Amino acid sequence: MIPFNKPPYTGNEEQYVLDAMQSNKISGDGFYGKKCQQWFEETLPCKKALLTPSCTAALEMAALLIDIQPGDEVIMPSYTFVSTANAFVLRGAKLVFVDIRQDTMNIDENLIEAAISPKTKAIVPVHYAGVACEMDKIMALSEKYGLFVIEDAAQGMMSHYKGKALGTIGHLGTYSFHETKNYSSGGEGGLLIINDDRFSQRAEVIREKGTNRSQFFRGQVDKYTWVEVGSSYLPSELQAAYLWGQLEKAEEIKQNRLKIWQSYYDGLKFLADKGMIELPIVPNSCTHNAHMFYIKLKNIEVRSSLIEHLKANDIMAVFHYIPLHSSPAGYKNSCFHGDRGFTQIESERLLRLPIFFGMTDKEVSKVIFHIVKQGDLL
Repeated sequence: MIPFNKPPYTGNEEQYVLDAMQSNKISGDGFYGKKCQQWFEETLPCKKALLTPSCTAALEMAALLIDIQPGDEVIMPSYTFVSTANAFVLRGAKLVFVDIRQDTMNIDENLIEAAISPKTKAIVPVHYAGVACEMDKIMALSEKYGLFVIEDAAQGMMSHYKGKALGTIGHLGTYSFHETKNYSSGGEGGLLIINDDRFSQRAEVIREKGTNRSQFFRGQVDKYTWVEVGSSYLPSELQAAYLWGQLEKAEEIKQNRLKIWQSYYDGLKFLADKGMIELPIVPNSCTHNAHMFYIKLKNIEVRSSLIEHLKANDIMAVFHYIPLHSSPAGYKNSCFHGDRGFTQIESERLLRLPIFFGMTDKEVSKVIFHIVKQGDLL
């Protein structure tokens, strides 16, 4: 069976995890935690980067940092993972969903302004498949209406918009290091990216259960105490050690995935030219990280048929999110502004193909072969 995903593994993870285990500090922000955070601050670059146990935790921190209150409204796409929504609903916010673009599956920047109300507090663009939203327009709206922008760049590490790393454009950004992402910190993990100095000190406090513990360890205060509401958003040193093994080879992983992505694109383009499928679109303003390769089919019935055909030939392909506005929790906690139907229609046509670091040419060719073999039914 060709799996849909294999967690990335470069070879040094075991050495670093064992080293962390044998150290005197495994609770977090130790040697490897600091190395990872420094790598992000210098490579992206950004003002501050804080490792978290998950992207979910990073999003929850972001909601706390911008002081989301009951009744506040937060604009985001419905086509996203539930963590994007939960972080703000947990603080009492109402979600205002905006329809997506058909080409990139990202929030339609031209529909956002009409969704803004006096209660709007933030815009949360989600960079689907590591392809950037139209951030210039979104940041202009942020400035015009005094709104925060939190980038959900869970899928976007090593992707860029007009030369800027995703996650470094808004006030705050978040990454995921779940095992399904291009880079993992041992199965789960995340990062909060801080681009606005106003949030740097508070982020440390919120991350350390609401205490000024980090300042204490730096010798800035003689004792630490409870400062404000926070939670436990510090990952273990073992997670950081695993991640460091991946960051050392971040470019190698990216180039390997890009090669696979391009092989899919080239091998399936003739089907797209015939109008049988649609391939991913990457705008000229974006450079992507090959997080995902998907095709779009005519409808959900054709997609289901192709999934079964691939499965019968030992190939695992999957569809993605059920749009949040159509979920039970979505009915209770959101409204949809500017629904043209694209979110529902496009989500039912999209099929994700296997892609992972180290996937062989033979495996890629097999996937292409069996899609082409179904050509008459596409």
